[in-house]
Amino acid sequence: MRHALVSALALILSVTQAWGFETEAERLFGPDNAPRIRVLGTTDLAFFSPVAEAFLAENPGLGIEYLQASSQAVSLAVDAEGAPFDLVISTAMDLQMKLANDGFARALPPDIVQRLPGWARWRDRLVSIALEPVVLLIAESALNGQPPPRSRRDLIALLRDHPETFAGHIGTYDPRISGAGYLFLTQDARMSDSIWRLAEVMGRLDARLYCCSGEVIEGLISGDLLVGYNVLGSYAAANLPEGSDVLVVPMEDFTITLQRTALIPVNAADPDGGAALLRFILSDAGQDIQAQVTGGSVMRPESFTSQPWLMPIRLDPGLLSSLDTMTRDRFLAEWTAALDQP
Repeated sequence: MRHALVSALALILSVTQAWGFETEAERLFGPDNAPRIRVLGTTDLAFFSPVAEAFLAENPGLGIEYLQASSQAVSLAVDAEGAPFDLVISTAMDLQMKLANDGFARALPPDIVQRLPGWARWRDRLVSIALEPVVLLIAESALNGQPPPRSRRDLIALLRDHPETFAGHIGTYDPRISGAGYLFLTQDARMSDSIWRLAEVMGRLDARLYCCSGEVIEGLISGDLLVGYNVLGSYAAANLPEGSDVLVVPMEDFTITLQRTALIPVNAADPDGGAALLRFILSDAGQDIQAQVTGGSVMRPESFTSQPWLMPIRLDPGLLSSLDTMTRDRFLAEWTAALDQP
């Protein structure tokens, strides 16, 4: 028994030590001696595990090595370190687009690319595997019987009219440290000027800034926060306890909808294995699993029929413009000025 535990620990350590970038979690799926498809992603293990297990149930002779890392670490691992993964999955659409545009992604099989609408793929190098609506979270108890805000204009009015309730209890991403937060804000600004007015109101109410959706959700669960703006809906669905006081509200003026994307690096050791796993993720079975574990939308037309306010962030070169250093610095300076209210 002791020998088995030592062997398992050595195998886990070998995964961690193989790469120079910082990982958040790792797991080996399947038999120890099976050929392994190596996957690097930002997706939480809790979300990825059911997909991996279902894929291996159909392919019992294979294994999967999954490493979870931040979006910045994922991009650097592929770009600067040339880590040879077979599939790379990330919510950072702009960073994934840059990898594909800079020649780090290989051509995907035509059957994978052609099944998706134009806005959900970039050439034959990058494809969307899931939609991630970015939502408002609000404590029902803070509404005093009023209906929840359904637009940014409604939210601005609610916060402005009840400063005694919401001051110090609003949370959102800090776009200076969060790639996702920066992406959401730039997309907000493209859709409407209301984000600048909302930033001013939140600034006057001492909004708190966080690195990630998980921290905002924890604040709402504890009661320390009453509002969470621009939170990934899938994380809310997975982490809010049953019977929670927290409402998940898609904004019906428009709901920015992130695309979780995947690519196969040019130096993948097993690109066919990566393609097989990607093909499964996009299959009906894979999409059903994703919908069950995230509570989010999948890559199907009915997602937009039932939720017409969803506005997917398109996979196009426009994503790259926000990564320009001068553009980023200027945008963040304007946002900071709007938020920094007396």
